[in-house]
Amino acid sequence: MIKVIGIVGSPRVGGNTEIIVNEALKTAREEGAETELIRLSDKEIKPCDACLSCRKTGECRIKDDFQEIFDKMVKADGIILASPVYFGSATPKIMALIHRAGYVSGAKGRIFENKVGGPIVVARRAGQNFTFAQMLFFFLHQGMIV
Repeated sequence: MIKVIGIVGSPRVGGNTEIIVNEALKTAREEGAETELIRLSDKEIKPCDACLSCRKTGECRIKDDFQEIFDKMVKADGIILASPVYFGSATPKIMALIHRAGYVSGAKGRIFENKVGGPIVVARRAGQNFTFAQMLFFFLHQGMIV
């Protein structure tokens, strides 16, 4: 069975970003996929410190909730990354996840390659294009299908 995960980078549980991701996951379920919503709001995701130890070990040395989410990303066939726009960019937690997942994926041989990915951005005023690009470039850099 196809597995699709939706990762919500908003600090607001039940907010607009989560509502939209739930709609996307609902559509995936209607098409027969198994789905899971992951909220970063109650997770600790520290920023990457570019130590490059993952290149030697294949694992991130920082101890927080990253590994649990990364493992789910690896098992998923499709990944939705979603963020509200805060001060013209994606939230710090989703960017920390993207940076660390990108480094570890590279260390393990581009393990996201050929998975399907899609960004969702929620904004009131400006910054949606830049935020969309931040998450889109993660997918493209990893060789994913957008």
